[in-house]
Amino acid sequence: MQLDFTGKRAVVTGAAQGIGRSIVAALADAGARVVALDLDPQGLLEAKAAGAEHTMTLDLSDRSQVQARFAEIIELLGGIDVLALAAGGVRGQVAQPLEDVSEHDWHQLFAANVDAAFWCAQAAAPGMKAQQDGRIVTIASGAGLRPSLTGIQAYSSAKHALVGLTKQLALELGPHGITVNSVAPGFVLSNPATQRQWESYGEAGQKALVDSIHLRRLGEPADIAKAVLFLASEHASWITGQILSVDGGRA
Repeated sequence: MQLDFTGKRAVVTGAAQGIGRSIVAALADAGARVVALDLDPQGLLEAKAAGAEHTMTLDLSDRSQVQARFAEIIELLGGIDVLALAAGGVRGQVAQPLEDVSEHDWHQLFAANVDAAFWCAQAAAPGMKAQQDGRIVTIASGAGLRPSLTGIQAYSSAKHALVGLTKQLALELGPHGITVNSVAPGFVLSNPATQRQWESYGEAGQKALVDSIHLRRLGEPADIAKAVLFLASEHASWITGQILSVDGGRA
């Protein structure tokens, strides 16, 4: 199966590192024109090296910034065919007892993982509706399908919300020829936060985690990018509202 994105116009959020940057590289390698978005200007230089045609910094939790940037992108590219929403994560948070979670910590993870995805989809949808075609792929998590290994209540809750948003948008946008799906990664060493989490498990915990994976290895960013490319391709034109677990199999 050849995944050819020649001439397709793609936007990738969370593009400065890990999974997002791998999605940028995969789309660019397949021929897409890619705009990479992130808060981290230094990381965007690496996204540019990975194949992004354009890079832009913005705070995805700010609706007005998102609307303005997407207007620029649509003018720049002439439209958007693929929207890959990889921004999110734990924002440096660690597990703590329920009673110690602050209002800021709770809202921060919803802003990063849910609000950002909604504002981007909202900004891209009118153009996709007008062209009666489009692909939106969110990056959820195994934490959106079951309790999170991170132990962070807000992260698990936000990823569950993102799964719900994905399914709701699929229902709303389907009549306009737009598919909306999600990839739910297992444990992927993709950025400093996941590296710290991995190290915190210690040797015994690391072995237990790997032993719980059918394929007996951790995921890599490229594993997730390949799944995103399939869902964004013409081969997935009759697939929508689905959550694809890419986790090596879990016991």
